[in-house]
Amino acid sequence: MCERTIAEYEMDLSPTKEEKARQQLLDTYYRKHHQIGLHTDAQQPPHIKEEEEEMWITQEKECLRKQEEAEFPLTVVSVKTEDHEDKPPESSQLHHSPKGEDSEEDVSEFEDHISENSESDSDSEEDDEIEHQPVPKQRRATGPGLQQPAPGLSRQQPAPGPSRQQPAPGPSSQQPAPGPSSRQPAPGPSSQQPAPGPSSQQPAPGPERASQHGASEEIWMSKNSEIEWSSRPRKEPPCKAANVISMQPGPTLMAVTHTQDIKSSFELFIPDSIQEIILDCTNLDGRRVFGERWKEMDQTQLHAYFGVLILAGVFRSKGESAESLWDAQTGREIFRATMSLENFHIISRIIRFDHRDDRPARRQRDKLAAIRTVWDKWVRRLPLLYNPGPNVTIDEQLVPFRGRCPFRQYIPSKPAKYGIKIWAACDATSSYAWNLQVYTGKPDGEAPEKNQGMRVVLDMSQGLSGHNITCDNFFTSHKLGQELLKRKLTMVGTIRKNSSELPPQLLTSKNRPVKSSKFVYTADTSLVSYVPKKGKNVVLMSTLHGDGRICDQEPHKPEIIMDYNATTGGVDNMDKLVMAYSCKQRTLRWPLVIFFDMLDISAYNAFVIWMALNPEWKRTKLQKRRLFLEDLGKALVRPQIERRKHIPGTPASAAMVRRIQGENAGALSTQPTEPQSAGPEVVNTSNKKKRCEVCRPKLDRKTQYTCIKCKKYICNTHTVKLCPSCVV
Repeated sequence: MCERTIAEYEMDLSPTKEEKARQQLLDTYYRKHHQIGLHTDAQQPPHIKEEEEEMWITQEKECLRKQEEAEFPLTVVSVKTEDHEDKPPESSQLHHSPKGEDSEEDVSEFEDHISENSESDSDSEEDDEIEHQPVPKQRRATGPGLQQPAPGLSRQQPAPGPSRQQPAPGPSSQQPAPGPSSRQPAPGPSSQQPAPGPSSQQPAPGPERASQHGASEEIWMSKNSEIEWSSRPRKEPPCKAANVISMQPGPTLMAVTHTQDIKSSFELFIPDSIQEIILDCTNLDGRRVFGERWKEMDQTQLHAYFGVLILAGVFRSKGESAESLWDAQTGREIFRATMSLENFHIISRIIRFDHRDDRPARRQRDKLAAIRTVWDKWVRRLPLLYNPGPNVTIDEQLVPFRGRCPFRQYIPSKPAKYGIKIWAACDATSSYAWNLQVYTGKPDGEAPEKNQGMRVVLDMSQGLSGHNITCDNFFTSHKLGQELLKRKLTMVGTIRKNSSELPPQLLTSKNRPVKSSKFVYTADTSLVSYVPKKGKNVVLMSTLHGDGRICDQEPHKPEIIMDYNATTGGVDNMDKLVMAYSCKQRTLRWPLVIFFDMLDISAYNAFVIWMALNPEWKRTKLQKRRLFLEDLGKALVRPQIERRKHIPGTPASAAMVRRIQGENAGALSTQPTEPQSAGPEVVNTSNKKKRCEVCRPKLDRKTQYTCIKCKKYICNTHTVKLCPSCVV
C-alpha cells in the first residue's frame, strides 16, 4: 500500500535547473533528428551507446517483474482517436505513481528510461485507487514518411492526424519522460504535424487531386454518377484517325461521266427507273378515272410537268394560284406555250407514286406506303453522286403542310409550325443533301421511341468514315459520341442542360464574368460552358477537341464554339435555298408535298454538282442558281413545245411556240442525213457526200445536206434561209 501521497512524490520529483537544461537539449536534439528522418528514404533508428543499451535492458527486466518486486507501477491512459476507437497507449501517456520510499537517484534513473520501456504487465490488485491495464503491443503507424522505432523498443511515433490526446488528471500527465532514448517531441503545434515533404502529403478530400505537374485537378461526377469529368485535359488527345476521310470530297466518278449539260445533271437524281414508276402508276390511275378518254402520259409530258413546276419556283410564284400563272395578262407566256391549264390540273390530280390496289395492306406496316418506293430509290442515289467534305451537319427539315397526314408534326420554333419532318444530313460547306429520312411518328399502339436522337444520327451517318458530325442539343449525348468514335467519326454539338451526363458544377452561371469559359474533360470528350451574356451560359460537347483552346481573334470564344458555328448551318442553309425557289404548289395530298420537296432538293443538288464541274459557268453573274433553274426548266419543257400541234391563242405564247419549233426545224434542215435502210436512192453512209440534185451534173457539187420536205440533196447555193416565224 502507498504510504505517501502523490503530492509528496511530486515535490521529490520536481526537476532542478540542471535537469531542465538537460531536457531542453534533448528536445532540441530530437526535433532536429525527427525532421531529418522524415526526408530520408531509409529510416534508421538513432544510435544508442552500449552503456545506455545495458541500462535499457536492465530496466526492462525490472519492469517485467512481479508486482510485489516492482517499485513504480504504471498507469495507462486511453487515447481517443478520430474514429472514437481506443488505440494502444503512447509512452507519453504513461504516468508514474511511485510507491514506497526510494532514493532520489533511483527515481531519476528510472525516469530516464521509463518512457521507452512501458510494456509493464503489472496486475496488482492491492491498489484500489490507481487503475492498472495491460499494455498491448502498438501497431505500426501507417502513412508515408513516418519514422519506425528501433528493434526491441516498444515505444512508437504516433501517426499524424486529427486525433487528440486525453491526458489523465493530475499535473504529472503533462510532464514528458526525460531520457536520451525518448523520441517524443515537446508538446506544441509541431508535434501534431509531420515534417514537411512530398512523402507526408495526403490526397485532399473532395474533387481535388494532385496532378503530376503539381497543380490541383478537380474531379466532378455527372448527375447519373457514371461519368467522371476532370478539369485538366488528358495527355493523350482523341484519336486523330477519326478525322481522316478516305473519300475525295466533291462529285463522284458516276456524276462526272453522266453530266453533259444542265438537264443531264438533274436527271441523275430523277432517273428513268423512277420516271417509269411514276408513269406506270399515273397511267393506271388515269385509266381508272377517265376511262377511254385518258391519253397515255409519256416521258416528254412528265418532263414538261417538272419544268413547269421549276419555272414557277424561278418566277417566285410559290403559293400562287395556277390560274394567275396561265393568265394572258399577268402570267408568263412559257406556261401557256408548254401545256394548257386544264392539262396541268389533270396531271396534278392523277399523278401517283404507287399502285392503289395493294396500298391499304402496305399502309398497315408503313405510313409512307403511298410514296415509299420512289422515296427509297431517290434517297439511295444521293450518296452515289457526291462525297461530302470533312464536316457533315445533321438536323431536321420541316416541309410546310396543314392538310391531313398521319405523321404531321407541330414544331412551334419553325416558321411554318405545321408540316412533315424530315431528318437530313448535309455537307457543311456546300449544303449538298447527302441523306434524308422522313419521320413518320411512333408506331400505332406502341410507346414513344427512346434515344431517338442517337438512333437518327447513327442511321444518317451510315457510310461515313473520318468525318465530323455537327448536331444540335436534340441529338448530342456522351453515349452518341462514344458510338461515333467506334465508327471513326467525331462529334461537335450543343447539349441540353438537363442532361444527366453533365456535372452540376458546370451549369452554374451566377457570378461568372461575361465571355468566360469553363472546361472539363474525359479521356476522349471535352465539355465547355461559355457565358455569352450575364446570367446565361451555353454548354457544348466535343469529341474532336482535346483541350480548351481560346481563339486569339475577336470575340475570343472557345475553339469548340467557333467550329460549331462554322459547321452547324448545313441543313438550315439547304432549307433556306430550297425555299427561295421552291416549286411547291397548293395541294391537299401529302405524297405530292413530299414529291415537290424531292424536286426542289434534286434541283439544288444538281446545281452543286454542275458548279463543281464547271466553276467558270456564269462567273460574272450573281444569281447563278436562279439562272441555273431557269435554264433547267426551259430545257425540260422544250421537247413538249417542239412537238405541240395546237398553237396557243395568246400572241406571246404563239410566237414562242413558232420560234422554238422554227429553231428545231432549222436545226433539222442543217443536220447531215443519216443512212437509212429503206429507200434505194440512199446508198451513201454518214462519212460520204452526194452530188447536189439541183445543180447541173457538170458542176459536180457534193453535199451532205437534204431538203426538209423532199429529202433531196442540196448544196448551199440552193438552200433558202427563213426566219423562225416563217418556217411554219
